[in-house]
Order: sequence, then structure tokens, then C-alpha cells
Amino acid sequence: MKNQKNYCARTDIYNMMIRLHARHNRTDQARGLFFEMQKCRCKPDAETYNALINAHGRAGQWRWAMNIMDDMLRAAIPPSRSTYNNLINACGSSGNWKEALNVCKKMTDNGVGPDLVTHNIMLTAFKSGTQYSKALSYFELIKGTHIRPDTTTHNIIIHCLVKLKQYDKAVDIFNSMKEKKSECHPDVVTFTSMIHLYSVCGHIENCEAAFNMMLAEGLKPNIVSYNALLGAYAARGMENEALQVFNEIKQNGFRPDVVSYTSLLNAYGRSRKPQKAREIFKMIKRNNLKPNIVSYNALIDAYGSNGLLEDAIEILREMEQDKIHPNVVSICTLLAACGRCGQKVKIDTVLSAAEMRGIKLNTVAYNSAIGSYINVGEYDKAIDLYNSMRKKKIKSDSVTYTVLISGCCKMSKFGEALSFMEEMMHLKLPMSKEVYSSIICAYSKQGQIIEAESTFNLMKSLGCSPDVVTYTAMLDAYNAAEKWEKLYALFEEMEENDVKLDTIACAALMRAFNKGGQPGRVLSLAQSMREKDIPLSDTIFFEMVSACGLLHDWKTAVDMIKYMEPSLPVISSGCLNLFLNSLGKSGKIEIMLKLFFKMLASGAEVNFNTYSILLKNLLSSGNWRKYLEVLQWMEDAGIHPSNEMYRDISFSQKNCGVENAAVIKERLESLKRNAGDQSSASQPCESHVCS
Repeated sequence: MKNQKNYCARTDIYNMMIRLHARHNRTDQARGLFFEMQKCRCKPDAETYNALINAHGRAGQWRWAMNIMDDMLRAAIPPSRSTYNNLINACGSSGNWKEALNVCKKMTDNGVGPDLVTHNIMLTAFKSGTQYSKALSYFELIKGTHIRPDTTTHNIIIHCLVKLKQYDKAVDIFNSMKEKKSECHPDVVTFTSMIHLYSVCGHIENCEAAFNMMLAEGLKPNIVSYNALLGAYAARGMENEALQVFNEIKQNGFRPDVVSYTSLLNAYGRSRKPQKAREIFKMIKRNNLKPNIVSYNALIDAYGSNGLLEDAIEILREMEQDKIHPNVVSICTLLAACGRCGQKVKIDTVLSAAEMRGIKLNTVAYNSAIGSYINVGEYDKAIDLYNSMRKKKIKSDSVTYTVLISGCCKMSKFGEALSFMEEMMHLKLPMSKEVYSSIICAYSKQGQIIEAESTFNLMKSLGCSPDVVTYTAMLDAYNAAEKWEKLYALFEEMEENDVKLDTIACAALMRAFNKGGQPGRVLSLAQSMREKDIPLSDTIFFEMVSACGLLHDWKTAVDMIKYMEPSLPVISSGCLNLFLNSLGKSGKIEIMLKLFFKMLASGAEVNFNTYSILLKNLLSSGNWRKYLEVLQWMEDAGIHPSNEMYRDISFSQKNCGVENAAVIKERLESLKRNAGDQSSASQPCESHVCS
């Protein structure tokens, strides 16, 4: 067109061409046309400057956009609302929310009032700059004007509320948008945001409901919507559901992108199928897509979380070969894997690798490293890393102190745990339920019951509802201090608050009931546990046996055998020996022997003390024939009877009559001959029998 003889340069055509280049992010070409039109004596107007500002804004060149605005003012061309909106967008999309806010103020000062587009651009600027609280404050200002928010406005606010973990408020906005009287109804972006919200909250059923509701509204999900649902399933390791959504993406005419494949990979990793995750990773490359840093990190996690540390480290080398540089997330994932695998040497190696690659550890990375050291019992190294963190002025957060306090309590360093709590309170960091539980435990172990109570009451006064772990910590504190009445009151409080008991809490209660002289409540609690399908542990059985002994309730003790039988191989020998002794003392010799035979058949531990209990009770009942049999069983099991065991049966000859005494003597001599190498050690007993 320019080569035609009758060509005449026109501003509107240049504006059109500049806008075209802007849409395709061809900033240099757009700027070239701007200078060309001036050479052709074609004067730029407001639309020209708007298009050029828009072009630089799309490219993230906000300073250029500001300079063009200054040129516009020097050319005595008054900026329009579109000009300001483009400039605000240029600053905001680059993350410079402060500059965007300044331009917005200038806009108002110059008499050009903001419209809904301006407000939405400003909210987007706050969102891009992670200034979510400021976005909410700005939204409140909008509601005070005559401008009514639209669907885009609400979508931005829902996103900010999710980031601030104000989920209830986000749901309220979503519900208000669904009302018939609402002027702005939910769109695909709204439903996608809600799927993400429910995923973060762990409400997978609501994710499905939101997706189905979107379909019911006649809206067509886009690839982002499908990826949100796929990611929700992946986060919980629901690989079958994730695969189904992945297949739906292809069936509905979409091409799965890197996010889709990475989410599916993550689903297999979390469902403990690292080889499947590897197959999905290979599919990314086969489908002409390039794995990104998130894909590699997900694969590292798939191997690392399943104990395959060497494979995880190999992935790190592979990403570098593919010219993708590991980031701090890669390091965090490897550190967590080292902690799970108990590889303290590898933790040092990973930290050295991060330093060599110039990867600066952030708070999350330090938390992972400290947690990993604590998991492998390297308390001193964990503290050194914490001190290094403070020296480098890396800000500690609640997670840092939670890891340290919990770790100190696990290692019985209760004084150190209390010191970290004081630091945490000084920094005014919010304390989690885990921290409160650990602190209560620390105070209890230090004998500071009043401080433990204060911490527990403080937790409740701050609106942090205690969970079963916290209640259990307080139960243990009262147990240690023998404050039975307070413990019983706390148990009633747990029932009133509908706190679901677990095995550990029940064990703490049973221990208290037995020590506090209420063994009947132990058996009642045991019955409740069976009704609620709460697993019965070794400690539970021990307290139940003790309760039966205190109550002389041998019928219940006998009934316990059928509940114990499936767990016999894992129940401690101390608990089983106590049970055998209780049955023997009650005169239930046959039942005692029956339990013993069940122990042998199940492969449970049978030791010297077990046989000693059997012999002691058989002797008390005068069953000398079975006593001699048990001595033979001991020999057969490779456990040699003590001299005292032989002496005990020899003394019983006096009460057995002459004929039985002769039989006992003969059997004893036979046993000792079979003892082989132990015969010399048994000689004093033999001479005593002869005498």
C-alpha cells in the first residue's frame, strides 16, 4: 500500500498496525511504526499512544510505558481513561503494584475518574504483586462507590481470599454469585477457582460437585478447569480418578499440556507407584512437550517419598543434563526424602549440592533440612542449621519452631523445647496444635503441671480447639502428677466436645483409671473401643489384664483371649506374661496353659520368664506332672531351667507321697541327663534331691 503513487499516510491505519503488533508482543515493530509515522508527517493521537503503551505493557516493559506517557503529555495530548488503564495494566502486570497505584491516583487527580475496568486492573495488580490484603481493602472501597463489581472482580477477590486462607468468605461470595438476583453469575474461571479452593481444603467431594455444577450451568470447562480437578485428585494420590479426568481431557477435544501430565505423574507418585510416574514422565517427551521444573520436582518426590533416594538424586542429574536448573523446591524435596530414609550423610551432600549450584535456601528449605536432621537423630546439626538460618537473616516461621519443638520433645530435650516456645511467643508467631501438645508434654515431663494447664487453657482461649493429641498430652500430664479428679473431668470434657478417641488416648485413660482405683472404667472403655472399632494395642491389653487382676474378674480375662489371639505375635512378652500370671493366680491353670499353647502356635515371644511363670503357678496348684513336662519343654526350646526350678520341685516331694517322690526323682534325673552340658551346673540340685 505504501508503494502506491497515491499513498497518503493515515494515523488510523498506523494505529491499527501498532495494535496488531501489540497483540503479538512485537514491541520493536510497534515502536518502529511509531517513529515511521512521524517521519511521514503523520501526527500520533491518543489512540496511537494507547496502543504503544499497551504493547510495552504486554511485554512487561513498564518503564518504557511510563516514558511514552510522558511523551504524550509533552505532545499536549490529554490522556484518556484507556491511556491510564493501559499504563496501570503495564505496571501491574510487571508486579509493580505501587507504580500502578500512583498512576491510579494521578488519574483521579487529573479529573479522569476510574471505571470498572480500572478497578479490575488495579485489583489484578495487587494480585500479581501478592498484595492480597490490599486487594480486599481496595474491594471495600469499590463497594462504597456507584460502580458495581462484575464477575471478573469477584473472581479476583475469590483468588485473594483463597491465598489468605479465608475460605469461608470465598465460599460466601461464590454462593452470592449463584443467587438468582445476582447481577454477576459464576463463569468458568469462578468454578475453576472454587475447585482449587476445595482442593486446598481437602474437600475432594466438593471439587467434584463444583465441576459438575459448572457442566449443569451449561458452561464448557477449559483445560485449566480440567487441570484443577486433576490436581485435586493427584494431591490425594487418587490415581484412578486422576487418570479418568486425564482421559476426559482428550475425549473432549483438548490436548493435555505439561500441567496435565505433571498432575497425573504426581498422582502416581503419591499413590506409591514411582514406576508409573516415570512412565508418565516419558509420555511428556513422547508427545512433543518439554518437562518443566515442576515435572522434574514431582518425579523426584515420587521416588524420594517412596524411599528410593538414589533414584531421586539421579533425576536431579538428569534435569541438569536437560538444561533445567534445579531450584529450591528440588532441594526441599530431596532433603525430605533423606529424612524419611534416615540418610544423614545424604542430607549433608544435598546441602553441599545446593551451595555449589548457587541455590539459596529459603525458609521452607531450612525447615526441611532441620526436620530431616531431627528425623535421623542429629539434634546438634539441626541446631547448627537453625543458627545458620538466623545468621543469614532467613526469617523463621511457625513451621520452623514446630519442627524444633516437636523434635526436642521426641529426644527428651524438654528444657530446649520450652526455650524455643519462648522465642516463638516473642516473635508473636501463631502456634499450631502440634506445638501446644509438645509444650504441654514438655511441661509435664519437667513436673510443671500448672504451666501445662496454663498452656492448655491459653490454647482454648485463643480459639484453637484442642484435638485428641493435645488432650492426650494433658491426660499424660495429669497422670504423671496423679491428679485423678482433674483427669476424669478432662475426659468428660472430651466427651462433651465429641473428641474422637484414638488408641493412644484410650491407653492414657486406662492407665489413669487403674492407678486412680477405678479399674471398672478400664473394661467399660475397652468395650466402647470394640464398638467403635478403635484398634487394641499392646498397652491396652496390658491395662485390661491389670484391671481384671484388680477386680478379680477372671471371666472377662478369659473372654479377652479371643480378642488378643489375632494380635498375639505383636503383643509384648511382658503383657502376655502378666496375663499368664493372672490366670495362674486365679486358679485357671487349664486356661493359662491354653493361652500358652496359642502363644507358641502364633509365634509370639516365649522366654525364660514365661516358663518361670508357668512353673510357679503349676507348683502352687500341686500339678507336679505338668511341672516336669514344662521343664522338658524348656529343654526342647533350648532354654535351660535354673537350679532353683529343680529345687522347687524337689521340695514338693515331701508332700507327694513316697511313690510320687520316686517318680519325681526319676524324672528329674532323666531331665538332667538330657541337659547335656548343663549337668555339671545342676549337680548341687541332684545331691540335694538324693539327700
